[in-house]
Amino acid sequence: MRSRLMLLALMAGLVVPVGGAAHASGGRLPDRIPLPNGFQPEGIATGHKTYAYLGSRVDGRIWRADLRTGKGTVFSPGPGTPSLGLKIGNGLLYVAGGTGGDARVIDLRTGKILRRHVLTTGTAFINDLVLTRSGAFVTDSANPVLYRLPLGVHGKATSVPLSGDWVQEEGTNANGIVQTPDRRSLLVVQSNTGRLFTVDPRTGHARLVDLDGESLQFGDGMLLVGSTLYVVQNRDNVIAVLKVAKDGRKARVVERITDPDFDVPATVARFGGRLYLPNARFTTPPTPETPYDVVSVKP
Repeated sequence: MRSRLMLLALMAGLVVPVGGAAHASGGRLPDRIPLPNGFQPEGIATGHKTYAYLGSRVDGRIWRADLRTGKGTVFSPGPGTPSLGLKIGNGLLYVAGGTGGDARVIDLRTGKILRRHVLTTGTAFINDLVLTRSGAFVTDSANPVLYRLPLGVHGKATSVPLSGDWVQEEGTNANGIVQTPDRRSLLVVQSNTGRLFTVDPRTGHARLVDLDGESLQFGDGMLLVGSTLYVVQNRDNVIAVLKVAKDGRKARVVERITDPDFDVPATVARFGGRLYLPNARFTTPPTPETPYDVVSVKP
């Protein structure tokens, strides 16, 4: 039976890339994209041609997947420490370094690390980042601080301590980060409490966002499209979809998207009218043979 299904898949023009998962062709983008066994993905970035870039929590290597075919390859070898949140801008890939306490800037043409910013030598979990006109702002889930990186490869990183309504709690704190729709402030989700904050990028002063009683617990990667905010609630296996005020101070959950293929997705990126989420599988004990993939859904 399995052989017959495989034969039918081949006759229909399906592609079977690394990992053994089949993907549709005929003009339709694949619904699932396999990653190398044992990869342990977290961050994802799109915006360069038809590629998605994914970072490994194991060794920091960057995998580049073609979203048209599902096939991929190692784009940049890792430094031996994690690669978490990823963002693309002006021919560069910015990478949050997790427990490595750093952020890296990679050339999108060559995969070469052009700059490594050491953000802290203490306990840290450099988690996610957003690119703005004034720099790249990076969250640290272990400490009440953001880091501002200069755009490009020159200049030094600076710290922006969180204050105001921000209260540091046990567990994973600041995680996903985007700009507000008016681009004047930042939006930061606090995973352990389910709260969302606006943050002044100059001072770090945080204001609690009115979510009308909703919680974004387990909030991880975020994506803003116009006034629509997508928040991945990883262990709940859902994407919360919110309508956000221009200044970010009020937000309303309008729906939650789920999919049978979600297995603790961590972050989200957009391409071709679809959302792409790497299954981090945080609740599955990792081994070198554990399979991982990226799932795409329509918003």
